[in-house]
Amino acid sequence: MAEHILDAKGLNCPLPILKAKKALASVPDGEFLEILSTDPGSVADFEAFCRQTGNELMETGQDGDVYKFKIKRVT
Repeated sequence: MAEHILDAKGLNCPLPILKAKKALASVPDGEFLEILSTDPGSVADFEAFCRQTGNELMETGQDGDVYKFKIKRVT
């Protein structure tokens, strides 16, 4: 599977979610989008986003001040 990465570092709510929604539209079903964010609120935002959209939040993590999310696109 191809790797899709969205660098949303430096963006504040709601921009990481809006950019992820747009990026996920071009990710084939069953593939993953990795998002990098520096917004601490993005942790709760991406959990809620996946619950509302039906996509799967497969991984979350933090490396210093960068939050990492791996979302599987499900249609």
